[in-house]
Amino acid sequence: MTHPAVFLDRDGTINEQMGYINHISRFVLLPQAIDGIRRLNEAGVKVVVITNQSGAARGYFPDSLIDEVNAHMERLLAGGGARLDGIYTCRHGPGEGCGCRKPRTGLIEQALQDLGLDPIRSYLVGDRYSDVETAANAGVKPILALTGYGRGELEYVGPSQKVQPVYVAADLLDAVEWILADLKRAG
Repeated sequence: MTHPAVFLDRDGTINEQMGYINHISRFVLLPQAIDGIRRLNEAGVKVVVITNQSGAARGYFPDSLIDEVNAHMERLLAGGGARLDGIYTCRHGPGEGCGCRKPRTGLIEQALQDLGLDPIRSYLVGDRYSDVETAANAGVKPILALTGYGRGELEYVGPSQKVQPVYVAADLLDAVEWILADLKRAG
């Protein structure tokens, strides 16, 4: 049996957008992140982070910091009763041509296989149009969050994009409420 899932971009969706998180002290959860993820957990929806993290490949910080930040994020979420079912990270630079760097679909494809997820009943929430494009490329429903880069993306990038989100959310919690209602409508 396959499960519905919500794929989440990390920076700008779960935590404040700060450019490169080059020190663990720069990782700050957005206010509604814990509540949103916990609501998905309670509804039996899998929650998977998919994130491009090229800072180490660019020499901005050690590769180990990516794992430290992700572990810190999981501890903060757990402190509020929320959990992730998976974290998938592209650590390649933009010019490396890997299949996992968003908007390519390698991270989602791996999670679908590893976790038994149903792409038809799944969503991707992110703050960039590259997240919207990733969702469309993978056959999941794209949602643009207006946190992080979201407002600027919607106003300045969005009008020229072929692929548009199925919903524009104020933040992660708003996206979760819409997703849970959409899953209920679909039966």
